[in-house]
Amino acid sequence: MEFEESGIGEECGVFGCVAAGEWPTQLEVAQVLTLGLVALQHRGQESAGVVTSNGASPPIYTSHKGMGLVSSAFPPEALLKLRYGNLGICHTRYSTTGMSELQNCQPFVVDTLHGRIAVAHNGELVNSRALRKKVMRHGVGLSTCSDSELITHLLALTPPMEELDSPDWVARIKNLMSETPTSYSLLIMFKDVIYAVRDPYGNRPLCLGRLVPISRLHSSGEEDTEGWVVSSESCSFQSIGAKYYREVLPGEVVQISRHGVKSLSFVPRPEGDLPAFCIFEYVYFARPDSIFEGQMVYTVRQRCGRQLAIEAPTDVDLVSTVPESATPAALGYAQQSGLPYTEVLCKNRYVGRTFIQPNTRLRQLGVAKKFGVLTDNFAGKRVVLIDDSIVRGNTISPIIKLLREAGATEVHIRVASPPIKFPCYMGINIPTKEELIANKPEFKDIAGHIGADSVKYLTVEGLLSAVQEGVTSFQEENNSKRVGHCTACLTGKYPVELEW
Repeated sequence: MEFEESGIGEECGVFGCVAAGEWPTQLEVAQVLTLGLVALQHRGQESAGVVTSNGASPPIYTSHKGMGLVSSAFPPEALLKLRYGNLGICHTRYSTTGMSELQNCQPFVVDTLHGRIAVAHNGELVNSRALRKKVMRHGVGLSTCSDSELITHLLALTPPMEELDSPDWVARIKNLMSETPTSYSLLIMFKDVIYAVRDPYGNRPLCLGRLVPISRLHSSGEEDTEGWVVSSESCSFQSIGAKYYREVLPGEVVQISRHGVKSLSFVPRPEGDLPAFCIFEYVYFARPDSIFEGQMVYTVRQRCGRQLAIEAPTDVDLVSTVPESATPAALGYAQQSGLPYTEVLCKNRYVGRTFIQPNTRLRQLGVAKKFGVLTDNFAGKRVVLIDDSIVRGNTISPIIKLLREAGATEVHIRVASPPIKFPCYMGINIPTKEELIANKPEFKDIAGHIGADSVKYLTVEGLLSAVQEGVTSFQEENNSKRVGHCTACLTGKYPVELEW
């Protein structure tokens, strides 16, 4: 819950769709794109954009961008403008680089020597400063601070071995991947295909789905394919009538066309380096019904709760949570400890963190505006409250006070992730090192600082164990025995050397 209150968020979500079969298609590609983006709204709320193409030669691109949520950025007249597309890509943004302005909204579209391309990007390049200088040395001006515009221009540069009259997009993509090791998941639209690309470390997620007739959505047999979709998260598939197909693997370049999905190439990591999928996708960022590495996020969060109960048991009467991202972990904690799970707070979903608090009295009532207390469930009892994080430490304290005033005799805090101690340079907006409570003197007595009877965190080893328990079968299916996750914000061990 405190991730939300601290302004920690994902950089963005990407989504793409290609209609199968004959074109012009009967599939409403623009609506599929918009609905897919709505399902990724938790990954970014600042702006949204979509670009569609008729896939002709030369193609006609149509785009629309807007600030705010997808529902407000795409009015009905915008969808009408996009309705003739046979394929398209879209993007929802939470900025970590670049200001929150319409000019930074993706996808970016540029003209190249061989035609127009559109690019959508999730992540943050660890060596963007050096790459910006390289692009500018080629006489290319950059109009935004976004890494995504930088990637678009790097793709537009002709690689040394390319023939002048035949663009080799796989070579261009591999050239880009050799220039920057991480962090990116990319969608690149050119003429009648979409290229889906994931960096060699697999730091940001990307998966493929197959659009099927609604009547066959829940069948297990072979279905007619109406189209192919690609998304940051598989949670977007159900709402558009798509079935999960597979992940784009780390370092893989996949071509998506009307004829299907084809793996074109792999770019390996340096020898000895492990994959580095962001572990906080499991902890907080992803929607609980998404699938990563062959396992559902909800199940992983439950395992985190069970591991937390093993590492940090407590003598209380009931287990609860701050609604609602930590609920799976709280259920796991309750199951492992044999304690009842009981709701102690109800959330007012219509009070956002941007609500204006004009005076001291309203500011002091801030948490009471957002949460109501279910007093009958816990008055006179000892409560252990499971949360997914304590980032700055200024959000959980008023909640503890609220529960005590409502009759809780004890309030213990258990956190289903380790303390965050380091900033992220790969696409997650984390406060500076100095702002993190784990780096402050108060952390030595954090229970006293926030007013709890006790506070304990899941260990890094416990988190890795909970996450990697379900990865084994996925690795075997993909002929890989190497498992790795990025824990840089917890340990300070970054998967690659950073640009300073």
